[in-house]
Amino acid sequence: MRTINIDEASADLPHLVEMAAQGESFVIAKGGKPMVRVVPVHATHRSGEKRIGILQDRFEVPEDFDRLCSDEIEVLFTGRI
Repeated sequence: MRTINIDEASADLPHLVEMAAQGESFVIAKGGKPMVRVVPVHATHRSGEKRIGILQDRFEVPEDFDRLCSDEIEVLFTGRI
């Protein structure tokens, strides 16, 4: 990941914003010390991290999932017992 000095970042902010908007992440450093990471808004996870199926095999959805608590829900909506 590219590191950019804070002075360079402040001088070239529009270009850096455009880079981030196009998907490029980078770090802004001050005095050689990393201070912040800039990522595009649409980036919801780390680059390369697999998110689809992350909970696969961790739990099981019951066969009657769509009918769970249906009697209680009907009472709440209708008021009839």
